[in-house]
Formats: sequence, C-alpha cells, structure tokens
Amino acid sequence: MNLAFRFGTVGSPLKTPPKPGGSVGAILYLRSLGLDALELGWVQAVRVTPATCEAIRQTAQEQDVAISVHAPYFINLNAEDEEWPKSRKRLMDAAHYGYLAGATDIVFHPGSYFGQTPAEVMRRVLPRLESCLEELRAQGNPVRLRPETMGKAAMLGSLEDTLVMARSLPGVEPCLDFAHLHARAGDGSMNTADEWRSALEAYAQALGEDALKRLHIHLSGIAYGPKGEKEHLVFEQADLNVRAIFEVLHEMGCEGRILCESPILEEDALRLKAWWQEIAA
Repeated sequence: MNLAFRFGTVGSPLKTPPKPGGSVGAILYLRSLGLDALELGWVQAVRVTPATCEAIRQTAQEQDVAISVHAPYFINLNAEDEEWPKSRKRLMDAAHYGYLAGATDIVFHPGSYFGQTPAEVMRRVLPRLESCLEELRAQGNPVRLRPETMGKAAMLGSLEDTLVMARSLPGVEPCLDFAHLHARAGDGSMNTADEWRSALEAYAQALGEDALKRLHIHLSGIAYGPKGEKEHLVFEQADLNVRAIFEVLHEMGCEGRILCESPILEEDALRLKAWWQEIAA
C-alpha cells in the first residue's frame, strides 16, 4: 500500500538496539518496524563527524528512510545582536552536517517575541534567515529550513509567523506541530476538523497547493494550561483529536512526513501509521 505520508520519530526510537546503535541503528530499527522517516535529534548541540554523517546518509539511502534534523533548541532568530552569531552558528551547523547526513529538512524553534509585536520581530528575523539561506545556497546546500509552530503564545512561532517567513523566503517552509498549535491558545481550541481545514487552507493560500504535498508534521499528545504547552503526552492521555487532523489531511490530498514526539516514540508512531491507514482506506 502506497501511503501519502512517511511515518517515523523525532530522535532515535527508545528501543534502538545498542549495536550498531546511534542514528545508523535507529534507521535500521525503524525500518524493521515498518517506519520510514527519522528526524535526527541534535537538540542540545551538533556534535557529529563527517564520517558519521556519511554512514547515516548511506544507511538511510539503502533503507529508504527519509532524514531530517531537529536543530539545537538554543536558536533564537530574534536574539540581541551580540547573541545572534551563536544562534546562527547552531542553525548553520545543523544545516551543514544535516546535509552531509542526507537530511532534506532542518527543523528549528524560531525564538521568542521578547514582548515585541510579530511585525516588529519579523523586521529583524527575515534578513537574518535570508542571510543563512544565501550562505547555504552559495555552498551548494539545498536543505529546506523549517521554523516549527510553537506551543506557547509568548514564543515566535504562530502558524501565521511561520507562513510569513515561508512566503517571504523561498527555501523556508513551516514544520507543522499540530500538538503545539492545539496547545498555543491555552483554551483547548484548534481541535476540530473545521479549525484544521482553515489552517491548511491558509497554508495552501500562502505557499501554493503544491506545498500541501510536502508537509513536515510533528505529532504527539500534549498537556497545556492558560499559557500554552506544558509537556508532550502519549496520545491515550491527551485530548488532541488526531482523527480530525487525519481526516482533513486526507480530504485535502496532503502528503509528506509525520514524525512522532510522544514519550513512547516508536509505539505511538506505529499507532499514527495504523490510524492513517484506517482513514486513508
């Protein structure tokens, strides 16, 4: 059965065997489970050698597992001028080594508003992102940069923020974290088919219908309060209506990757794949 989505995990599956271990072991284990996408979880720092990257790339290619990277958490596109070079280096390292490892997409947390309006923040953010893209393209690096939709209202990363970045800069497209979008308002909204349809219609309007064929999605259950996200949960403990999300993705002919971030990574990734197969059938 040819699925519209690849399914996998953000970070190595929990039961990745110790030999060969690492990302290579994670790829082999995912494939043995019938999963076919891995987001390398370089969330603390990018500490990897070109030789390791080559082994990851080669194994992923042989196993037909799609690779992306979750860049370090400590990136802030809205950092003060003296702090920005460190953030920029983290993003560029993730893009450089990610490309060597066969990644096509680099996911990152865009940062914080620091009390400014989204419009003010964009005046600083867009030129910075553009300069990163220019340098990557000059190096022959074609990776797509994906600012993630964030789960707290104080964080840069509303759906609209990510669409502004993507509309302004070819080579940028959002990473849609549906759990974060559900948690962001803190009131349990963004959980119905109508709300998800509106969000995906806005996505298609901003970036073109064809962008719906290369969606990059994070999914997990989520706990939230008035200020938004608290923690990721397994689906069984959460109120996120995954079925509504999948029905709309199917109805709108969406394709791409769905990567699980639940505390029981591969178990819930397999659950997602099974739910998708039910709806797509």
